[in-house]
Formats: sequence, C-alpha cells, structure tokens
Amino acid sequence: MKQLLLIAIAFVLLTVSVGLVSGEKDELMEKTKAINTKNMDLSVAPGNNFFQYVNGTWMTENPIPAEYSQYGAFTILYENNQKLLKQLVKDVSEQKDTPVGSVNQKIRDLYNSGMDTAAIEKAGINAIKTELDAINNLSTIEDVQNFIASMHKSGSSTLFYIFSGADQQNSSMTIANLYQGGLGLPDVDYYKNEDDHTKEIRANYIDHLTKMFVLAGDNEQDANDKAFVVLNMETQLAKVSKTRLEQRDPNANFNKMSVSELSELSPEFDWEAYFTNLGVSNPGEINVSQPDFFKGVSVIMANNSVDDWKVYLTWNVLDNYANYLSSDFVNQNFEFFGKVLTGAQEIQPRWKRVLNNTSGRLGEAIGQLYVEKHFPPESKQRMLVLVENLRLSFADRIKGLDWMSPETKEKALEKLETITVKVGYPDKWKDYSSLTIVPDNYVQNVRNSNKFEFNENIEKIGKPVDKTEWGMTPQTVNAYYNPSYNEIVFPAAILQPPFFNKDADDAVNYGAIGVVIGHEMTHGFDDQGRKYDKDGNLNDWWTEKDAEEFEKKTTLLVNQYDSYLVLDSLHVNGKLTLGENIADLGGLNISYNALQRSYNGVTPDPIDGFTSDQRFFLGYGQVWRQNIRDKALIQRLKTDVHSPGDARVNIPPFNLDVFNKAFNIKSDDELFIPVNERAYIW
Repeated sequence: MKQLLLIAIAFVLLTVSVGLVSGEKDELMEKTKAINTKNMDLSVAPGNNFFQYVNGTWMTENPIPAEYSQYGAFTILYENNQKLLKQLVKDVSEQKDTPVGSVNQKIRDLYNSGMDTAAIEKAGINAIKTELDAINNLSTIEDVQNFIASMHKSGSSTLFYIFSGADQQNSSMTIANLYQGGLGLPDVDYYKNEDDHTKEIRANYIDHLTKMFVLAGDNEQDANDKAFVVLNMETQLAKVSKTRLEQRDPNANFNKMSVSELSELSPEFDWEAYFTNLGVSNPGEINVSQPDFFKGVSVIMANNSVDDWKVYLTWNVLDNYANYLSSDFVNQNFEFFGKVLTGAQEIQPRWKRVLNNTSGRLGEAIGQLYVEKHFPPESKQRMLVLVENLRLSFADRIKGLDWMSPETKEKALEKLETITVKVGYPDKWKDYSSLTIVPDNYVQNVRNSNKFEFNENIEKIGKPVDKTEWGMTPQTVNAYYNPSYNEIVFPAAILQPPFFNKDADDAVNYGAIGVVIGHEMTHGFDDQGRKYDKDGNLNDWWTEKDAEEFEKKTTLLVNQYDSYLVLDSLHVNGKLTLGENIADLGGLNISYNALQRSYNGVTPDPIDGFTSDQRFFLGYGQVWRQNIRDKALIQRLKTDVHSPGDARVNIPPFNLDVFNKAFNIKSDDELFIPVNERAYIW
C-alpha cells in the first residue's frame, strides 16, 4: 500500500516537507547568493544542456548521501527542516506540567513512544497480534469483507480506498469516493510488463514477501507459498485497474451511483454491510472512480478462497505496520522499498523517521508551533502581493491569446479572478482533542492516529464542503492547486531560498517563487484543470473550436517530452506528465510577464555579468538541481506525473522566444526547438 492518492489535492508541485526557523533562516538567506556561478558549469553551452549549465558543478560536488535516492535543493531544505522540527519537539518534551490531552502532550508522547526502541523490540510481532488473530479466525467471504471494513475504519486502505471529497458536479457538498487500490508494488505496470527490469522487481518482491512472512512466524516454504498467493491476487487486481495515464481523466473518474447501483455493478461484495460497518449506513450517492475495477473486485472476491484472502489480508497488515514494528521488520521493509525500488543505500536515522511520522500525524499541531515561532506576518503579506501581481499578468496573457475566442476568454478570466489564495497557514486549526496518544505504545498510537484521520474524513460525507481546510501543513515546502475548490495554496515554509531570497534581485525571485505561483495558477487551466469551472465543478465551459486548438498546442508539448531521453533508452512520458509540463510552461510565461510589468519599462543593469532575463531563467533552473539514482528515476518515470528535474529545465524555457534570445540559442544547439514546434499555450 505504498501509493498515496492525492485525490482532493489534484495538482502538487513537489513532495518534500521542509522549513527553516527565523534565526537560522535569516542566517542562511544572508549566506545564499542569488546566483552563484560556482554552482554552474560554464563550459557547457546553455543551448546544449541548460540544466547542466546552471547546476553542473553543484551536481559534481554534491553526491547523493547513502540514505537518499535523490539529492537536490529540496532535500537540503528537508534536512534543515528535520533539525528544526526536532528542536520544536524537544522544546515541547521539556515543558513541565504538560496537561494530559493537550496537543503538546500528544506531540511529546507520539515522538517518545516511537523512539522507545526497547519497548518496540520487546513487543515484536505481538504489537499487531490483535489484527493477525482476527484474520486467523475468518471462515467465510462475509467475514473477509467485514474485516476489510474494519481495516478501513482503522485507517488501512486494504483492497481499495474510501474517502470523502467534494462532489465534482456540486463542489459545495461532500460525497463518498471509492478509488482503486490493493497493490503492494508502485504501479500496475510492475505486474503486467515483461521486460527484464520489471521481472527482476517482481522476483525481488517475492523475496521480500517471503521474508516478511518468515518474520511473522512462517517457515520458509509456507512463507514462499504465501508470497506467490499475494502476487497472484495483486496481479488479478492490477489487470482490472486503470493505468496512471487513464487515471488522469477527471470525467472518466467521476461516476456517481447509489449503493444499490454499486451492488449491481459489484454483486459479490456486500456494499450495504460494508457501509453499515463503517458507520455510514446511508452514504447517499457515491463516486465510484473506476467502475471496471470494482466490477473486477466482485469477480476476484468470488474466485479466490477464504484461505487466500487470509494470506492477502495478513500481508496487508504486515505491510501497513512494518515501519512501526521491531527493527527486523523495519529493515526488511527498507531492503525492498528503499534499496530495490529507489536505490537508497542506508535507512534514515530513527529520529528522522519518527519525526516524519509525528509531523504527519499531528501536522497542524506542530504547524501551529512552527508558524508562531518562524513565520512573521510580513512574509504572508509579501506573498499575497506577489500572487496578485501574477494574477494580473495571467489576465494580460489570456486577453492577448490569439487562439482563444472572446467567449472562452471571458470565462477563463472569470475563473482566474475567482481563484482563492491561501498563504502560510489555516485560519482555523485542526482539533485533535478526540485523538488519544499514550506514552508507551508506538503501534497503538499509530492505530489511534489512523482511526482519527479516517473518522475525521468519513464524517464529512453528506455535509457542506469546508473550504477553510488545508491539504498541506504550514511546515511543508510545497504548493498546490485544488480544482474542486478553485484555490491555490502556499504553505509558510516555501518562502526561503531557492524559492524566495529576500536579498535577491527581482529577476531571480520571479524566476523561482514567481514561477511557482504561476505554475499553480496554470493548473486551473491545464489539460485536467480546464475541465472545471470557476466554482470547481466539472463543466465544459470551452467552445469546441477553442478546445481543439488547446489540444493541438498541448500535443506539441507531449511530443517534446516524449522525445526527451532520460536514461539509456527511457524517455519521459509526455501524456502522463502533461499537466505538470503545461503548468511549468505557463508559470514561466506568466511570471516573466509579471517581472516585466514590475520594471515599468526600465530594465535593470546586469548583475555579475548576467542580464535580468538571464537571471530570471537561472533562478528557475537552480530550483530543480538534483542528483537521482537510476532505480529511483526508473520508478518515477513510471509513476510520477512530474517530469524529472533536468527535463523541467531543459524543455519549457526553449519554448519561450525571450529565453532563446537571452542565451543566444542557435538552430544547431541540441535543445533548440524550431518556432513552428514551440508550444505557445498560456
């Protein structure tokens, strides 16, 4: 169950939780030169490899540490943040007379229970004895289905996902959503493809499954037999699952039906009993995101024995809790999901892993402490001003489009104007009062947190959408666009280098944080976001001709990424990454236009030999500097809707005439894109 479905937050810039406290943040910013030529490889022509030109020396001097599968600007921020969040937790833990039930008590005890290795090692497999005993006592398919419901109530998404979310046709109301799942490997392709690499991954997966069952008490032969049972069942699920690319179509993923209609679609699963067991006896209309999958689940449910289901469920329990059990489980889990899949060589120190879990489970509690100490009000105000500058720039660009009709332009401008902007932190903090955290049982705290998160989510079904909620914590260096809310969100921690440097010239900041803002705005108008109207409902507001023109232009972008060679014979998947690629390109155009507006016709003098136009693109390029291991890159090419960092730097700028002029790109340069093949979209 390693797939995390970011359903409510459909479009995300990156995936690392980081931040800096005010004192160290100021110190780092003072030391961070906006554009440091020592990080560049000036021997490389910008037109042949702009990524290498901007970041080449940095990459050579910053090899990937053993605990990471990739290392770049975001990893460095993550490292800084880990130390600072650790200090926050330490400060909380050292407070005297902390009231029982307070968020500080919960932060302290969750972290400390995770660091209590003596108790964790002593408990071993017995920490999940309750779940394993319950599985052993199952005797009928009805029992199996009831146990699946109980696992969902405990926050474990066995077989499929259930969650609440805005109704895609009535975004003011919350409905239940069912989404495909049930796979241990990262993607359906790992079960279907027959190339040597994929077959090797499956062989390693069998080895991992076998070792996990041995750790749970089976002998080698029984464990190996069970491993093949699990792989067989997951392969059955993969065959009825949509691919990553197919999942990108929001219209295809919206299929409302009643419980009775769902039961007709998937008759071998007792859906009425399932929802009753969840405590949602009358869920109303449900969005069944992938009907063929749930139709297939019905067949798979009938065609596999209770004993096989018990094996599958046992594996799910082991997999879900592996990182919280004794070191033998933790280390074996890392051997496969860390070393085999991503190439990481060493597991992270325990304090980092426990801190990640604590910050994830009590994200807004820790976030509130973070904001109080490290996010001054003026930072929020500066960000809001930037956002509005970018909004004006985007409006200018929409008005000037030569391929869009006045009718569609008017609606696009309406949608742009109604985008809600959230900066820093929520206006209303999450209430953790119903979450119980004890000082001496890490697995129990994980259970309690899972149940809390599930109940919090499922209780929203049938109620109005609360658009004050956030999908990220303040201490997260990231940003997102939510199409159902028509909102862009920028957590507090994003205002730091390389995104925003208070001592940098405007060109560099617009190339970094400005492009981030424009990127998120553009998501409302990419190949998925454009299908939602200003109110966040799936609604085709385009004329047929405008939609056709948009498709033609995005096809150019797809072709550019499809032809981009990443590793050996592997290319970027232009269709899978299309939304993010449109957003990168749009962000560059919008932010560059905003920068020019800010100059009021007076272009600044060059700095360190670079013009303002050059510094804008250098600021953008250095954000994506990274080294990445081959195994991690191969996995990301299959599963990630974001293009690799080098592609994000080596493709979008070459579609901009101003970039080609700024760096004197020639037609015989390797990355040159002929004018008639450039994607002029937003």
